[in-house]
Amino acid sequence: MATWDFLKAAEEHRLQADKLCWEGTFTDYLEIVCRNPRVGGLSHARVYDMIMAAGVEDIDSNGVTDYLFFDQELFGLDRTLSHLVEEYFSPAARRLDIRKRILMLVGPVGGGKSTLVTLIKKGMERFSRTDEGAVYAIVGCPMHEEPLHLVPEELRADFKKEYGVYIEGELCPVCRYRLKHEWNGDISQVPVQRITFAERERRGIGTFKPADPKSQDVAELTGSVNIQALAELGNESDPRVYNFDGELNIANRGVMEFIEMLKAEKRFLYELNTVAGEQTIKASRFALIYADVAVIAHTNEYEYNSYFGNKENEAMIDRIFVVKVPYNLKLSQEMRIYDKLIGQSQLSDDRVDLRGVHIAPNTLRVASMFAILTRLKQSKKSGLSPMTKLKLYDGEKQVGDWDQKHVRELQEEFGDEGMHGISPRFVMNRLSAALVRGNKSCINPIDALRSLRDGLHEYTSSEEDHRRMLSFIDETRKDYDEMAKKEVQRAFVYSYEQSAKTLLDNYLDNVDAFCNRTKVKDPITSDDVEPDERLMRSIEEQIGVSENAKREFREGIMRSVASNARRGGSFGVGSDERLKEALEKKLFSDLKDVVKITTSTKTPDGEQMKKINDVVERLCTDHGYCPICANELLKYVGTLLNR
Repeated sequence: MATWDFLKAAEEHRLQADKLCWEGTFTDYLEIVCRNPRVGGLSHARVYDMIMAAGVEDIDSNGVTDYLFFDQELFGLDRTLSHLVEEYFSPAARRLDIRKRILMLVGPVGGGKSTLVTLIKKGMERFSRTDEGAVYAIVGCPMHEEPLHLVPEELRADFKKEYGVYIEGELCPVCRYRLKHEWNGDISQVPVQRITFAERERRGIGTFKPADPKSQDVAELTGSVNIQALAELGNESDPRVYNFDGELNIANRGVMEFIEMLKAEKRFLYELNTVAGEQTIKASRFALIYADVAVIAHTNEYEYNSYFGNKENEAMIDRIFVVKVPYNLKLSQEMRIYDKLIGQSQLSDDRVDLRGVHIAPNTLRVASMFAILTRLKQSKKSGLSPMTKLKLYDGEKQVGDWDQKHVRELQEEFGDEGMHGISPRFVMNRLSAALVRGNKSCINPIDALRSLRDGLHEYTSSEEDHRRMLSFIDETRKDYDEMAKKEVQRAFVYSYEQSAKTLLDNYLDNVDAFCNRTKVKDPITSDDVEPDERLMRSIEEQIGVSENAKREFREGIMRSVASNARRGGSFGVGSDERLKEALEKKLFSDLKDVVKITTSTKTPDGEQMKKINDVVERLCTDHGYCPICANELLKYVGTLLNR
């Protein structure tokens, strides 16, 4: 960006910040409330409005809503996020009793709990800077007091009838003192300003983390006495001698994150219990102080099971709403996680410049596949392998005898699926090791699998676990072998798409004649001849269509052709997944010997060298390879085909 452009952008940013510096009186604020009653909303409603403002995608076939607010940072957690929004924030925004619960996120390490809370906190900061998420507070209040708390209790029912706004809460001790001594009880002249949430400035966003119980004081949550002011004024119950700067105080009107909540001592949890259940804070020498805070805690599963298994904790447990945050179980979404993390490292880490490193196609796929296999539970359904389950979860329409109609049933088979397994952090550690090993300019799927295998000793705690993880490496390797062969074979097919279309048209002509008991024209002699049974069977056998099932399969294809025609479309190579697979396998099987000879020859002749160069160029141009990983792929596939 040019210097002038940067300065211009900086000036625009300053002007935008100036627009947020609104100040007026309580009378002026009432006019704002009349125009937009939502500015008086409570914290949970504010979080819900923020999420909904980002947009919502249509509900999918399994009844899960995609909330776009989370889309760029959290991947594969659609069901969890649906549960979070629809069963917690949505009813809490409507002031139902569930808002009096601490939201607790429970899940394995590296599963996204902290990322989820950070997203909400950062989102609240941004949302408070928009017109829709505007927040107003009494000037100088340490707890960013809602100005509507100035309305006397006796007038609130009439206020609701007049403005349609429900007022909950009372003035904090500081504002109560100032109303009496500075403003002489005249609420109309109380100064009000627009504020924005900012965690760094401790305004509307708080964070608390348990530490050494011997040195950590509850005052970190509820504030403390100002010794200097106490010496001057001599009265501990005077609000001027108290610092209302605990995390619960400064998080008022917004959100407070409680890190590893269940590791905290009981005295800290009692404070949370009070603020969640009663919306109040207890500060020494003061009556209960109203606080409007959405408390979001998180912990690991071990701490959760220990705490919830102890009956002594029933009172606290009753104040907790648990949302389990498992590992992602969708292959394509797992790949997005690593793509994002690698992209971040390229931008932020100057010690290891990864921008010049090429990551070959399918590298992140195999790493993701291994990670998800470790998280899946073996289904009790006969004949369903973890790999089949993985592909179904990722949206493949048909995998063997299984299809998408089985997915919901599989997801409900185990309530804790995804709560155990390899974390994205481990995978990123191993990908990082592969990236920097030997200062390579390109890494491929085999490099990634080798690095994952080498790192298993430090991850597994028993020989049995180690063997199980190695079996997942082997299963991933087998799947990659098939992908690699298909990639190379496809690259060897000159104008693959046209070849597949020609084969499809030929097959459909013969199937049409077979089903209608007619004949086809010979392309050379133009004579009417019987349908080419040998051609049809050579394609159908690629996907296991038996002799007895061939008529049913062919009639199904013709119904699909007719259905496409009725809708004004045409039947193409990708119109039927099984037929597409059959066509690919047929083309590839016809070329297998050519591929095998060309890729395995140590001293290729001129013609073979030309084919290799053409394939490398096609892999680079059409499939995202670089010359290094393209040549390594050819050598690897040549080895596979010669086994």
